[in-house]
Amino acid sequence: MDDQQKNLILATALSFLVIFVWFILFPPPPPGPAPADLPVAEDGTLTPPAAAPSDVVELQPREDALDESARVAIETPRLIGSVSLRGGRIDDLRLTDYRVSLADDAEIVTLLSPSRTADPYYAVHGWAPGAGGGLSADLVPGALTEWSAAPGAALSIGQPLELTWDNGAGLLFTKTIEVDANYMFTVTQTVENSGDTAQRLYPYAILARRGEPELRRFFILHEGLIRAADGELSEEGYGAMRDFPVQAREGTPAETVSAVETAWIGFTDHYWMTTLVAPNATTVETVAKYVPQIDTYQTELRYPAIEVEPGAVASQVSYVFAGAKEWEQIRAYQNQLGIGQFVDAIDWGWFAFLTKPIFIALHYLNLWIGNMGWAILALTLVIKTILFPLAWKSYVSMARMKELQPEMEKIKERVGDDRQKLQQEMMQLYKDKKVNPAAGCLPILVQIPIFFSLYKVIFVTIELRHAPWFGWVTDLSAPDPSSFMNLFGLMPWGTPGPESLFAIFSIGVLPILMGFTMWIQMKLNPAPTDPTQAMVFAWMPWIFMFMLGTVASGLVLYWSANNVITFSQQYIIMRSQGVKPDIFGNILSSFRRKKPAE
Repeated sequence: MDDQQKNLILATALSFLVIFVWFILFPPPPPGPAPADLPVAEDGTLTPPAAAPSDVVELQPREDALDESARVAIETPRLIGSVSLRGGRIDDLRLTDYRVSLADDAEIVTLLSPSRTADPYYAVHGWAPGAGGGLSADLVPGALTEWSAAPGAALSIGQPLELTWDNGAGLLFTKTIEVDANYMFTVTQTVENSGDTAQRLYPYAILARRGEPELRRFFILHEGLIRAADGELSEEGYGAMRDFPVQAREGTPAETVSAVETAWIGFTDHYWMTTLVAPNATTVETVAKYVPQIDTYQTELRYPAIEVEPGAVASQVSYVFAGAKEWEQIRAYQNQLGIGQFVDAIDWGWFAFLTKPIFIALHYLNLWIGNMGWAILALTLVIKTILFPLAWKSYVSMARMKELQPEMEKIKERVGDDRQKLQQEMMQLYKDKKVNPAAGCLPILVQIPIFFSLYKVIFVTIELRHAPWFGWVTDLSAPDPSSFMNLFGLMPWGTPGPESLFAIFSIGVLPILMGFTMWIQMKLNPAPTDPTQAMVFAWMPWIFMFMLGTVASGLVLYWSANNVITFSQQYIIMRSQGVKPDIFGNILSSFRRKKPAE
């Protein structure tokens, strides 16, 4: 490897560091929808109301809040919880397949919670009165309506829950809630008009979240508002929602998007999501707003007005997704229900053209092998096999560059300090010998976007969460839990977490393995003659070891395997070209000190 190739590799590595730091310091702002005016019902400034001031009282334990209203149990193989008869709210939901940590006594994940708890988060469906029918807000079902259910009613797969409420003025409202085997609820709102006057009503669905949740706040992950309408996906953070433009008639900051093909809106967390989904090809408005009076972030589906003639029955169907962002299941909902861009609720990022196929390959390798760690190793082998023709061309070019070293030294002696002349003759030499001096850097340049994409996949997809490899590696989405600070688990004390300032010194087995494999790979070639380059190359493996020591162990596993395969490929190709790498000699030379000039 000549000085130019080493300069290119050094520049590539430094560019990698610059890009990494740049994305941390200056994350790109997500696109957002343009504000528009909102239609307003006649029941006040909160249109429609998701919460009432009476909800905002002193906080209490979750179990006490659940006991405050009559409830109907939700029980499926993947969900447990309850529906509150006050408002007919879906406000108690836990995911039985997931726990908050790997501890033996860890609780299952709680997604939705009722009012008066620390993190109120719920879905509610209702009707807003239209003009001309003489209905007031208390004659239509809303957030605090007390619904009735049949004795012994329950909600499970194949067993819908039917709630009824009679307004005493000729309208009978029915709310039928169904749940499937995974995370999708179907809510059918029906109104029967037994009066003498036609009524105009606006059906709506609301998802309300009191207060800002605890966030990861990492630049590669979106948490907050997410929605899609007519092929346009948009994302906004909670801070941006607080700054939404104030609509004069509504009195609260809001943004709205009208949709006529497909629409869904809600909140996404790291691994979980709750969204309201309109049936496909339904005209609807998606509304997002922040209600400062009750510190509530709110998303809504607002359907067009329905005219209910005397003796007639009208209904409106909505869906509520509440669960884990599992790629296979979300994709199934997208295909079965025609929910456009639903799979993009997983934050694939700017490199979606890479992150999606990388994840899909990893997903199916895991299904085949049955272990995500071995699937990462298999994926590494697949990627290196695909890139092998490029690697072959690169290493062959590097080997031929070595053959040109004597002629390059003669050119340097002949032209002296004339750098322009040196450059011209070097380029002519490359042209005559048909050698590309930059070919040696192509595999490294290709690896950078693949590395970032795999980093994204491991960080954002729930399939990697708590996924074990073997032995001490029990969570490939978390840093290597072993550390020399506790003698790799031999000592009884713990190690600093990723948030600690001392986490950089908590280096485990996998990062050390990665640093070693990177170091041994670099010993295929002698150290650069330039002292500065030699120092940088000598320290680079250990700098990367500390840099990546606190990232997901799955990523470190990938990099270590990549180093081993790259070393093997390069060694074989170099031998095939007549170059015999003196690995042992290169290692010894790196420990020798140069004698000072006399």
